Amino acid sequence: MTRRSKQPGDLFIEESGQLRLVDRSVEQQALEKGKVKCLGMTFDSEDKRRAYFTDRLREKLADPEFRKTPGFPKGTDDDIIRMSDAPWYTACPNPFLVDFVRVYGKPYDPKERYERDPFAVDTSVGKTDALYKAHGYHTKVPHLAIVPSILHYTEPGDIVLDGFAGSGMTGVAAQWCGSAPAGYRKQLEADWSKQGLPKPKWGARRAVLNDLGPAATFIAANYTLPFDVRAFSKGAEQILAEVQQEVGWMYETLHTDGKSKGTINFTVWSEIFSCPHCGGEVNFVKEALDPVTKKVHSNFPCPHCSAELSKESLDRIFDSALDPSTNQYSKKVRLRPSFINYSIGRVNYEKAPTSKDLEVLEKISALPVPAELPIVPFPIEEMYHGSRIAPKGFTYVHHLFLPRIAHTLALFWRKARDFKDPSLSLILRFWVDSHILNLSIQNRYRPEVSFPYNPLSGVYYVSSMISEASPFTAYRNKAKRITTAFVQQGATGANAITSTGTASTLRLQSNSVDYIFTDPPFGSNIFYADLNFLIEAWHRVITNANAEAIVDSFKGKGILEYQALMRACFEEYGRVLKPGRWMTVVFSNSANAVWRAIQEALGTAGFVVADVRTLDKQQGSYRQVTSTAVKQDLVISVYKPTEALAERFALGTSSPETAWAFVAEHLAHVPIFSSVEGVADVIAERTAHVLHDRMVAFHVQRQLSVPLSTAAFLGGLNQRYPERDGMYFLATQVTEYDRKRNTAAELRQLSLFVIDEASAIQWVRRELQDKPRSFQDLQPAFMREIQNWAKHEQTVELKEILRQNCIHYDGNGPVPSQIHSYLSTNFKELRNLAKDDPALTAKAADRWYVPDPGKQGDLEKLREKALLTEFETYKQAKERKLKLFRTEAVRAGFKAAYDGQDYKTIVSVAAKLPESVLQEDEKLLMYYDVASMRLGDD
Repeated sequence: MTRRSKQPGDLFIEESGQLRLVDRSVEQQALEKGKVKCLGMTFDSEDKRRAYFTDRLREKLADPEFRKTPGFPKGTDDDIIRMSDAPWYTACPNPFLVDFVRVYGKPYDPKERYERDPFAVDTSVGKTDALYKAHGYHTKVPHLAIVPSILHYTEPGDIVLDGFAGSGMTGVAAQWCGSAPAGYRKQLEADWSKQGLPKPKWGARRAVLNDLGPAATFIAANYTLPFDVRAFSKGAEQILAEVQQEVGWMYETLHTDGKSKGTINFTVWSEIFSCPHCGGEVNFVKEALDPVTKKVHSNFPCPHCSAELSKESLDRIFDSALDPSTNQYSKKVRLRPSFINYSIGRVNYEKAPTSKDLEVLEKISALPVPAELPIVPFPIEEMYHGSRIAPKGFTYVHHLFLPRIAHTLALFWRKARDFKDPSLSLILRFWVDSHILNLSIQNRYRPEVSFPYNPLSGVYYVSSMISEASPFTAYRNKAKRITTAFVQQGATGANAITSTGTASTLRLQSNSVDYIFTDPPFGSNIFYADLNFLIEAWHRVITNANAEAIVDSFKGKGILEYQALMRACFEEYGRVLKPGRWMTVVFSNSANAVWRAIQEALGTAGFVVADVRTLDKQQGSYRQVTSTAVKQDLVISVYKPTEALAERFALGTSSPETAWAFVAEHLAHVPIFSSVEGVADVIAERTAHVLHDRMVAFHVQRQLSVPLSTAAFLGGLNQRYPERDGMYFLATQVTEYDRKRNTAAELRQLSLFVIDEASAIQWVRRELQDKPRSFQDLQPAFMREIQNWAKHEQTVELKEILRQNCIHYDGNGPVPSQIHSYLSTNFKELRNLAKDDPALTAKAADRWYVPDPGKQGDLEKLREKALLTEFETYKQAKERKLKLFRTEAVRAGFKAAYDGQDYKTIVSVAAKLPESVLQEDEKLLMYYDVASMRLGDD
């Protein structure tokens, strides 16, 4: 069975799922007569393997129930089969996933010992790698950035899943763990040794890839399916030669001497406008583009009346004509060729189109429409970017291809699709697919940029200056790049299987996956289904956008709909991932509402966040992120609770024991020590209040009562776990922390921004924790900190915060231990004095301090009573939206309503809050989400 080769001509045979290099001259005959193994079955040849699984797929497609699978793409049976290579890749939900995991995976063993710490990676590593650049996609985390995570969390042969696989880089990374070159291995091992990490276990992992978009899974499959590189190169050369022979005349032009023939490199087309002053035609390229400097002038004179013009002042001209493809009249902006760039030998020239050039274009336009050209209307009304192309008249896919390119592309596509060797058809279409966008009229002419392909990324947009590039140059260069990239990758077996459908319905066994790496869509960053439509129209298999997890008003999807869709996907992730195993989520959005939605979706799906990091580009190290999202990629490490912990909640009840069982497991998953440049970091997940919030969320998101009050939890935390630097550890962890902490010169505290009452309380407690002070001493600093107080947040005076959260010593009675400790440490004259000594009491009088957990409970009860009184006014408020309120009061009210199973109150008060507040507050969102689900269930 021929596979990718390290050297052209090398052959590999698959034995027990592994590839062995065979000598072509000696074993050629034996290889050709050898058996093909696939999913535990043996076939006489690759053709018989393909025929068998194609028949099984066709049978499955004939089942109406199968086609009702959520996220099933739009396409006929024949088109889906033509796009697929069963069982390794299907352009629909893959019915062979269960067999893949059964044959290659390892059954879940609850007795298996598995321990890993969170691990973060630089998601930008590898963006210049040849393999990464072999085919473009909207967003891609490079495979070289994913490899370290897979090595850290898995063993050779483990199953790795990516349900939002995009172009399949997770699959490439899984294979790369077994084929990485020696130099890469040596460097990574050296880096890990410096970080104190164990030596990685090299060897390929098996990957299960899934994406909603057929355009994405087609790329992913070709990235991970083995093929004969040398045969591909020959096939591409053959197609190039055949297409050149058939339509090469379309790209010929006469030199200005009228004798020599030149080959067109690109033709620049211009949008034609009219002058608002005289009505004369204005060729934008001819009038605005400087022919010498190649710069576009902002202002230029009208060629007819000399009035000063700018692009904004021009009026568009439209042409109406019968579209032979649809047999309907269409109205599109007027485009004309402005100049031609061509070559004679190695010398490039430019000229204006001659009458003969225009005759060639007219001849091409009169040709019958090629069958391969997709005549499909864009779903303009459902497209966010439809408003960019529809006003110019581009409402069908074929509108985005000029006639010459349309005929050439159709010919390339036909020859790749119908290639005589069916084993190469997929990779040849991958080759053609890679330049379709660049050859459309979305390719802008940008003379100041040397790169020839310049469509705007992430949007449909047709410029007023269009570059119609030569497809021969494009595909000749791309074939070389693909050949080079995949030869360098080395030999890989069929270690990946790809499916097309929603991540909320994976056809996998429960507890069957060893690790998940995923880069899901975030909010409204990228409209994948819309952007993929152009390419998928050529395949004739279209994304089912109903299942797309996205924020898109054109499709009626807001942040809450997005959160529900993401929750469904994460719940499926939780079902298939083995207990105690990890998932890495890459987050790429600076919107806090989306970040909160992701956190809530993860929690309600059963996952627990253990660590969130972002790369500090200047120092090359990772920093934890605790609250708001940032304008950088975040690496979120989450785990699925162990089976032992899950069993404690199996009866749907909670108790203090369940709370402490969760804390123990969570502490076991959180990093023990973190430092940058010799400065230790406070690990947020180990602080008391974050541990409390995690414990509460763990219960609420499972719709269970919270068994411990804040005071009881904080008191128990101090009794059960050793504390260091404000962080809590398991008894088995504290020795390691002490040892590493001694290597750090100082401790960096968590950054804190005071924007509301909750953060103000944290600030006050931090200020008073080690230095009890009077109100007068604290007030000036407090006033400076609250300058960024949220507009919706009712102002709470410092006196109120102190009264509800701290204790005041008025000078009567013995000096409290917290104040005594501070004074005796910082004032020599007060050392070794009794707590009732007059000198000590005089110095201690009028200071506020943070109470010990034993007294915290009384304060908590008084504060909760005041907050609930405030919440009652919000319940009774007649206004539709609350403009000013205490978020802490709403949180307390939501908690009380949840404890009393009063879900309607939560939902009704939530409706009065500004949408942004609800979406960006993780506690409010958590209670609202659970309440909404409970009301929906009733």
